[in-house]
Amino acid sequence: MGAALLALLLALARAPAAAPDGACPRYTNTSCEECLKNVTCLWCTSSKKCVEYPVRSIFPPSSLCELRSARWGVCWVNFEALIIAMSVVGGAILLALVVCCCCCCKKKSKKPDKDDERAAREREKRRVQQEERRAEMKSRHDEIRKKYGLFKEDNPYAKFENN
Repeated sequence: MGAALLALLLALARAPAAAPDGACPRYTNTSCEECLKNVTCLWCTSSKKCVEYPVRSIFPPSSLCELRSARWGVCWVNFEALIIAMSVVGGAILLALVVCCCCCCKKKSKKPDKDDERAAREREKRRVQQEERRAEMKSRHDEIRKKYGLFKEDNPYAKFENN
């Protein structure tokens, strides 16, 4: 469908600017190519009429010509296919924008903020204090064991026992 849009744009760029009023109906019952040489004309394949394009409305009304029969710019692309193609392309662009926005938001949220950094510092401080308390308790227990002779020191002069 992208090729159809490109062809439509190229045809519009090559077409003559505009014809005098009433020029389109004279191409009725001729061919689509003859009618669409003029940019202001609209070809209706069901009735083989060449009419002025209704510029006040975006799409031609069904009383003038059905969308599947209406041709403008090039003969092989009807308005119905053009609407579907534009909807698909627009939807794909919107979806891509939403995905990009979500990806950008996730990247920003992965960066630690001030609260996370403060919480990490507090956790580290508590961990260090806990280690200090453990070391202090161990030294107290070792002193008590020494006092009552329960401390098992590694004696380098101890006998070797063969088991």
